[in-house]
Amino acid sequence: MNFELLLDSIKQTHSVLQQFAGKAVNRSLTIRNWLIGFYIVEFEQKGEDRAQYGDRLLPALSKRLNQESLSLTNLKLSRQFYQSYPQIGQTLPDFFNRFLQKDMSIFPYQIGQTLSDQSREPQLIRQTSPAQSQEIQDKPMIPVEKLVSRLSFSHFVELIALKDPLQRTFYELECLKGNWSVRELHRQINSLYFERSGMSRNPDKLSLIVSNEAEPSNAMEMVKSVYAFEFIGLKAKDVLEESDLESALLDHLQEFLVELGHGFCFEARQKKILIGDEYFFVDLVFYHRILKCHVLIELKVEEFSHANVGQLNTYVNYYKQEVMRPDDNLPVGILLVTNKNDALVQYALAGMDNNLFVSKYLVELPGKKQLEDFVKKELQRLS
Repeated sequence: MNFELLLDSIKQTHSVLQQFAGKAVNRSLTIRNWLIGFYIVEFEQKGEDRAQYGDRLLPALSKRLNQESLSLTNLKLSRQFYQSYPQIGQTLPDFFNRFLQKDMSIFPYQIGQTLSDQSREPQLIRQTSPAQSQEIQDKPMIPVEKLVSRLSFSHFVELIALKDPLQRTFYELECLKGNWSVRELHRQINSLYFERSGMSRNPDKLSLIVSNEAEPSNAMEMVKSVYAFEFIGLKAKDVLEESDLESALLDHLQEFLVELGHGFCFEARQKKILIGDEYFFVDLVFYHRILKCHVLIELKVEEFSHANVGQLNTYVNYYKQEVMRPDDNLPVGILLVTNKNDALVQYALAGMDNNLFVSKYLVELPGKKQLEDFVKKELQRLS
């Protein structure tokens, strides 16, 4: 064996087993969340003491399941997932037999239907969904095993937001055909690809254009999602990948602001916030004891874009609505952007119209020139 063969062997082994690990985490996470949704719905319909909890059921569960990283949002998504994809229950017998060595201790006896041989063959077939409390309906479905094995739970989170079953099936097919990443699925839904396809005179040509431009999924995408982090017991902020340059800049920026002595009190780095059903991370969060407000800082190792300002403004508005106390002043956002040749600092005042406060803000916070000089100096030192 020569060196190149050794290198290729290691690369191939890493790639194959990385994909295997990603698929294993994905499948287990998907089944776990489906089962949680199943148990919740079963309790809501048949629980002996269901009337005692009513609308407080999910908050009560999330409070008791806090150490298992099952938040209120996770529980809501799991219930919605089960209600949107009841057919996934058909894969459970095979899952327990193949992956849990036939450990049936958590297998719900109420659902045990396996797929027929003929349902495994065609790509798009007609199956009968479980009756539950509704009339049985015959409708087009993609084979369940394809969905569970090829799509991550993050994909399903995007899909369950779609109320039209035909629209959902359309995006399922496109995801499978193009091996779309979650970000690509999100982008195509927001670009109204389904609607545009229906209105186009040549939908095949549109499909070709979309497939050529689509961002494919990769093995690590499955295990880098917030849902996967929580599932395997990791804190997302502990495993977020950052470039060495960005990480070093944030390290020194944190020290720089604290050492200014202007009243900055460090609060968090990569602060996780939940907006709707999606997680976001604020690079640095300080509380300014003199200004009595939160200061949010976003660092982008790239050229300035309006998307950067929009993102920061979203975080500022979130703190305004969800975090600031009655005696706080409005939060402040600072955006640092660099293209390695120049530095740009932008303040987001979030609609502060109190002139006295703005004047005090300009005195207490570091000036734009001061921050620009800091970024340029750090870039020179790290380059």
